[in-house]
This record gives sequence, structure tokens and C-alpha cells, in this order.
Amino acid sequence: MNNLNKTPHRRFNILTGEWILVSPHRTKRPWQGKTEKTLAENPKQFDAECYLCPGNTRNSGEQNPDYKEPYSFINDFPSLLADTPEESFQNGLLKAETESGICKVVCFSPDHSLTLPVMEVEEIGKVVKLWKQEFAELGGAPNINYVQIFENKGDMMGCSNPHPHGQIWSQRSIPTEIQKKSKHFREYWKERKRSLLEDYLEQELELDERILEKNDHFVALIPYWAVWPYEAMILPRKHYSHIGLLNEEEELAFAELIKKLTTRYDNLFETSFPYSSGIHQQPTDGKDYPEWHFHMSFYPPLLRSATIKKFMVGYEMFAGPQRDITAEQAAENLKSLHEIHYSKR
Repeated sequence: MNNLNKTPHRRFNILTGEWILVSPHRTKRPWQGKTEKTLAENPKQFDAECYLCPGNTRNSGEQNPDYKEPYSFINDFPSLLADTPEESFQNGLLKAETESGICKVVCFSPDHSLTLPVMEVEEIGKVVKLWKQEFAELGGAPNINYVQIFENKGDMMGCSNPHPHGQIWSQRSIPTEIQKKSKHFREYWKERKRSLLEDYLEQELELDERILEKNDHFVALIPYWAVWPYEAMILPRKHYSHIGLLNEEEELAFAELIKKLTTRYDNLFETSFPYSSGIHQQPTDGKDYPEWHFHMSFYPPLLRSATIKKFMVGYEMFAGPQRDITAEQAAENLKSLHEIHYSKR
């Protein structure tokens, strides 16, 4: 197929089995939609009113320790409770079941003013190390069959506190997105005895059209099937099913690409770039998952500027995902940016 950057077409997501509509010709249409003022970034290293800063008292009455490195605690307002009894209900077509789990908050740094792109690689490496620790501890707990590590960055993504932090939700059931990916990982593994993402990465490296950053252990790229305008993925070169398998050198390599990717994001519109990011990895239900290949995805909403975002409305809500700029155009835009954060130049 020729002229994919000009012609409406569909792309297939090999991880979920879903299609996405790509309409590159729409980038030429005039924009008279919503605009917003960009919020000023908070320069405070410590905020006495912030419930995540070291030493401060949270709404629950608990006091944070005077932490100097990444710090985690059980969420004071969790979406899941560990002691929820296991029950189910069905009445004809009406069906429900209780869900239990443990929700934690992970403070990336004691410095209130920082975000991942302006942290040092070694500091982000400590966050990766804490993610590994939490994955092992939560995944090994009774009735915890999946551990979801994620970050919502920026108020545009519903983040309620600017202090650099993410969350971890662990639960008894295996979420829908993981079930979809497990199915396609498993089918590919049964047929070829190779990781689906291992072969995909090999092809992407050979084409070198959507690669953003790489080092000896990890690669950051725009997925061929990306939905969000500047959606990206970081994945290990080795076939690792979860982050617990990383050694110290690989932890820093992972941290390096997180910093480089998020720096390019911030440099795109010279703003603290909002996104939701999450690590998908094998379930923790005690079963073997030789087919799984962990990866971290970033879903940023910004499209045209620091104030104009992509809304999932209309066709996306009622039919399926759609994007205007192609994955190749997004990769080209990000690769053209400076590697040093705009605030430090």
C-alpha cells in the first residue's frame, strides 16, 4: 500500500486484535475548537500544603516519613479494598461479583517540583527499583492475580496532585486489557515459540521508521497501531515477562529511556506534557506465562499545541479509535526535537 501518510486506512493492533482508523488528510482541516491557557509549573521543592511531601500529614491523619528516595504507601482513598469478601450475584442477564485488591501510591521524589523528564537517570532508576519491589510483594500476596503500575501526569489527565507520583493497583481478577493481550501473546507463542513483541521489535528496528530512542537493553518507539497522537511504547530487547527480571544495569537502561522519551514529550510544545503511562506484564496468579513480554505504554492527549488535546468522542466512542497524524509523522516530529529538556537550555 502506497502513500499511507496521505490516504485513509486501518491499522491492526497485534496485541489486542483491534483495528484503528487513520485519517492523515484531516491534519489540514482548520481548527476552531477549544483552547486553554497553559498552567504555570510549580517551582516549589517543598509544599507545606501537599499531602505527598515528606513529613506532611495526609488527609487520613497518617504522617509521611522524611523520605529522601522514592516512597510508597497504601492509598488513603483506594478503589479496591483488601478485605472485601468474595461473593457473586446473577439474576437473569444481570451479573456482578465483588472485587478485592490493594492500591498504593508511589512518590517518585521528595522534591515537589520535579517530574520524570527533569529527574536524573539514577533517580528514575530508584523508582524502577521500587516498582520491582512492589510488583514482587503485591504479586506474591494472597488473592492478588494482577499488578498494574501506572502514572497519570498533569491535571489534564485527572491528576489531583502535582507532586511527582504514580499508583499501583493490584487485584484478584485479571483486567480486560491484560486478557486481550494474553490471548494474542499465547496464540503467537503456540505457533512460533517466540515472543510476539520480540519479533515485532526486530521488524521495527530493521525498518527504523518509528524508533525514537534505544540503548543496549531497551527501545522506545511509536507503535504502528498507536491510537493517541504521540502514543509511545518502551520495551526490553530481551524477552522478559515482568520487570522483576531486570538487573541493576537494565534498571538504569529502562530509566534512561523513560527520561529521554518524556523529555522529548516536554520539548514538543515546551510544556510539562500530560500523559497516562502504564506497565503491562504477566499476571501474578502463579501460572506460567512464557509468552508474555512486558512493555510500558504512554498515552498523551496533546495534538496541536500545549492547550489542544485529542478527545475520544463521536466515532471513537461509538465505533472505534481514530487518529489523524500517522505513527510515522508522530515519530518524525518527536525525533526532530532536542534531547536536552527545554527548561535546562
